[in-house]
Amino acid sequence: MFKVGFDNDAYLRTQSEKIAERIAKFGGKLYLEFGGKLFDDHHASRVLPGFAPDSKIRMLEKLKDKAEVIIAINAGDIEKNKVRGDLGITYDQDVLRLIDAFRGYGLYVSSVVLTRWQEQPSAVAYQKKLEDLGLKVYRHYPIAGYPSNIPLVVSDDGYGKNEFVETTRELVVVTAPGPGSGKMAVCLSQIYHENKRGIKAGYAKFETFPIWNIPLKHPVNLAYEAATADLNDVNMIDPFHLEAYGKTTINYNRDVEIFPVLNALFTRILGESPYKSPTDMGVNMAGNCIVDDDAVCEAARQEIIRRYYNTLCDVRKGNADKEQIYKQELIMEQAQISTANRPVIAAAVEKAELTSGPAVAIQLNDGAIITGKTSSLLGASSAMLLDSLKHLAGIPDEVRLLSPMVIEPIQNLKTKQLGHKNPRLHMDEVLVALSVCALTDYNAKIALEKLPELRHCEVHSSVILSQVDVGVFRRLGVNLTTEPTYQTSKLYHG
Repeated sequence: MFKVGFDNDAYLRTQSEKIAERIAKFGGKLYLEFGGKLFDDHHASRVLPGFAPDSKIRMLEKLKDKAEVIIAINAGDIEKNKVRGDLGITYDQDVLRLIDAFRGYGLYVSSVVLTRWQEQPSAVAYQKKLEDLGLKVYRHYPIAGYPSNIPLVVSDDGYGKNEFVETTRELVVVTAPGPGSGKMAVCLSQIYHENKRGIKAGYAKFETFPIWNIPLKHPVNLAYEAATADLNDVNMIDPFHLEAYGKTTINYNRDVEIFPVLNALFTRILGESPYKSPTDMGVNMAGNCIVDDDAVCEAARQEIIRRYYNTLCDVRKGNADKEQIYKQELIMEQAQISTANRPVIAAAVEKAELTSGPAVAIQLNDGAIITGKTSSLLGASSAMLLDSLKHLAGIPDEVRLLSPMVIEPIQNLKTKQLGHKNPRLHMDEVLVALSVCALTDYNAKIALEKLPELRHCEVHSSVILSQVDVGVFRRLGVNLTTEPTYQTSKLYHG
């Protein structure tokens, strides 16, 4: 059941204050590498209940008069049509989505940087497309031996070869559609160019996870490892911070491994490094805003189990290797949990066995578990949805929210006019039908009004669901897992 464990207002306030301090520390100009999702950080909102998915962009919105945005994208990712797994769109499409989203908050996007530029045909075409849309585009090039070949990196043939991005504001946010886009390299290249022009500029990193001032094996930090199993990220004690300050802090392997190189780069560029540890580089007040550790721990444990099931399904779909399953199992062992800690799993599987067909179970915020089975009229998700709304509205089980007279014309349209083979109603179709019925039927009206109460609920399906139903669950704010099994034995599952 959902319970707030994080003070989002305190986070917005303290994070903004820390960024302002960094800007002042570096003489009035800061390049801020922004990791993670800016607009829709649902991982953070799941493991830190109370954290708003748009917290980061709302924080930036408060600084919009001082800030501008650079978006970095790897030219190689454009060439190979790399896709964001959570959104199902390519990185180049996501750049346009990000620009629109930033502008929607009144933030100024000054330019796009195409990193690791090697005249890739798709990247050349993409640059023209961006410029035709009125955007400034810059190119950054691969550097042999990057980042360890420090004399070459910090030279006119290294960072100096990159095109200098013209910026006008004191806070320059550097973000990207995903990892491997070259955010840090863009920041350091810019600092090199600024320094050559006699302009003071600094660097800091905005990342929420792992949280540096909670224990290494805290469920929230373990949930971060589960979320990045495909990247092989491992949380660890920051040895540089421990040596410099005698304090134990948490970072992750990639930042710890690269820090000696970064330290040397800063020294070459600025004369001395402003940081003594990778933890120093970060601006992260999330740990200070946890107000109920028990609630946060339970939320993070549920996320670890969800990540385990997501990985099982990714392996079943051929999108991940089995090694990732083993890593998720190890994380679950470290968190001292099992699938039994997620009650909806057993409920859905049991219902499927009893009905010999797909089934879905939801645990509502009052603790009740409602199941749905597949019928000739409705898919299991749709049946569960209607029964859950009836439970929340106090409507007796025997009352039908949608009569067959409403459902059958929709089925006929799907199968006879639109060519669908499956006549059962998906969740989006059920919600449209329920909205129509609510105009004249009181029960449908009060049931529909309970829809927001499904947010933060836990759902499990005995089979992999259609993208339609997955999308509806996502928009409803429901936390979904599924068994790594398809409903049919077909080879193609569209």
